Amino acid sequence: MDEKVAVPQRALGSARAFVAAHGKPSRAVVENIGRSGVRVVLVGADGVLGDVIVASMDAAEALVTEVEGLEAASWDTETTAATKIGSAHRRRMAGSLLRR
Repeated sequence: MDEKVAVPQRALGSARAFVAAHGKPSRAVVENIGRSGVRVVLVGADGVLGDVIVASMDAAEALVTEVEGLEAASWDTETTAATKIGSAHRRRMAGSLLRR
């Protein structure tokens, strides 16, 4: 009953491109976001953030396993310290707060 979980090719391609652009090892933090699916937050070796959304926790775990140079992580001190959030990303996260 060990069925291989299918990971969408688009998600695999995005994660592989992220690792290629931002270095190995990159980290992956898996977060359940409810009905929308599961978010895999990517933290590159250079500290850049990205993400990929998949349908299930199994698909997220399979994605992390299948992408070379991607390591499972959590929001521990080491991973948090490795992130580098630039000013453009901060403005985007603030969204409507900046438009007041």
